[in-house]
Amino acid sequence: MRRGKFITLEGGEGVGKTTNLTFIKDYLQQQGMTVTVTREPGGTALAEKIRQLVLDVDSESISDTTELLLMFAARAQHIQHVIEPALAQGNWVLCDRFTDATYAYQGGGRKVSIATIALLEQLVQGDLRPDLTLLLDAPIEIGMERAQKRGTFDRFEAEKISFFTRVREMYLTRATEQPARIKVIQAHQPLIEVQSEIIAVLKQFAL
Repeated sequence: MRRGKFITLEGGEGVGKTTNLTFIKDYLQQQGMTVTVTREPGGTALAEKIRQLVLDVDSESISDTTELLLMFAARAQHIQHVIEPALAQGNWVLCDRFTDATYAYQGGGRKVSIATIALLEQLVQGDLRPDLTLLLDAPIEIGMERAQKRGTFDRFEAEKISFFTRVREMYLTRATEQPARIKVIQAHQPLIEVQSEIIAVLKQFAL
C-alpha cells in the first residue's frame, strides 16, 4: 500500500487555521483522498491531557524547558498512535500545527535554543517530516484582533505582542529556509482569496 502524505497547517493566532483546516479536508476528500484530521498538542487521549496542561492559564508556572518537553512528549504519543498508523494505511494526514510550531512558539517566542529543539525533533520523529506545510501568515495586529473575538485567551494567547512578533518572525524564517516544503499563504486577505491560494498550492503539490 502506498504511504499517505503528511500535510501540516501552521500560523499564529487568529490566522484562520480552524476554518481552513475544514476547507482543506473537504477539498482533499473531493479528490478521492482518505483524510485523517488531527491537531497538536493533542490527537490522543494522553496528548490532549498534556494540551490542557500547557494551555491552562491557571496552572502553576511552567518553565520553558518543561513546556518544550511536554510538547515533544505529546508529539511522541501522537506520532506513534495516530500519525504513523494513518500514513502507513495510505491516509493523508492533515494536522493543525506540528514541529514548526515548536520552533516558532518555544524557539522564537520563548527563545529556547534552536539546537535543543532540533535534537528533540530528531529523537522523537526520526525521519518523519511533513511533506507539505501551509503557513497562514497575517500581521500580528490583524491576528490578535480576530483572536479576541473568540473570547477567553489561553496561556499562549495571553502573551504580549512582542512574543507573537518573535513567533511570526521564526515562522517566516523557516519558510525562507525551506521553501520547497513551507508555502506561505497571505491570510489577511478575504477568505475566498485565501482558499484560492490554498487550492493552487495543493494542486501543485499533488502533480
